[in-house]
Amino acid sequence: MADRNDSAVRGVLVTRPLGDAADTLCAAVEAAGYKAHSQPLIELNGLPELPPALRHMVLDLDQYQHIIFISANAVRFGMEAVTDHWPQLPVGINWYAVGAATARGLEEFGIHAVTPGSDMTSEGLLALPYLRNVEGQRVLIIKGEGGRHALRTELLHRGALVDELACYRRALPNLPEGSLAQRLEQWEIDVILLSSGEGLANLLLLLSPAETTKLKAVGLIVPSGRVAQMAREAGFDQVVTAENASDAEMLRALQQWRPSCGE
Repeated sequence: MADRNDSAVRGVLVTRPLGDAADTLCAAVEAAGYKAHSQPLIELNGLPELPPALRHMVLDLDQYQHIIFISANAVRFGMEAVTDHWPQLPVGINWYAVGAATARGLEEFGIHAVTPGSDMTSEGLLALPYLRNVEGQRVLIIKGEGGRHALRTELLHRGALVDELACYRRALPNLPEGSLAQRLEQWEIDVILLSSGEGLANLLLLLSPAETTKLKAVGLIVPSGRVAQMAREAGFDQVVTAENASDAEMLRALQQWRPSCGE
């Protein structure tokens, strides 16, 4: 990576998976006067067919009091499975979305979901009053395979009966060795926008230790304090924590970023 002699940002890397979410963030970055480049750090793949245990969760949808979508991708893949079995959705369910983009996706299916506002995390969902007293109630979390289990663990602690419906899987992009570092240099990337801790983990997997060391001066915009701590522990010095992973907050953090502005 070439040395930077001033505070101007040359290139910004958007790392969201391919799709509308990546396109809209790239467009917002460009509209703000930056040069945006897209390189997904997570690849998403729908499951070819839900296993019987997960299919039963969908068939029993009307038995749940609370249904939580953990991401916009959970809506994309999960509602495909739901609508296959429920052309008319059951009533009497409390629906939740981790953030505004996830809620907008659900609105396309006529679902009005409760969101935690600016705290677009599992912790934000757990703070919702509707999920505080759930003893004996059934909760379905619709998500991708793997990921954090903080939401499930705490709801179980509160006495809920919790199921997880994993409707897609995340994978490390298949990039040739050294190609990511080459792209970062070619594109003159000064700031990388990360949407999750998994994106950061994959960034480190796709870079050699020597390449990671060279990128210490690159700015990282991250969506939470948890991911910021992970980035600092990985050796990144220029880390700024956005309010959340939304387009608006990631862009706001980008506009505030300057070299040596790490918190």
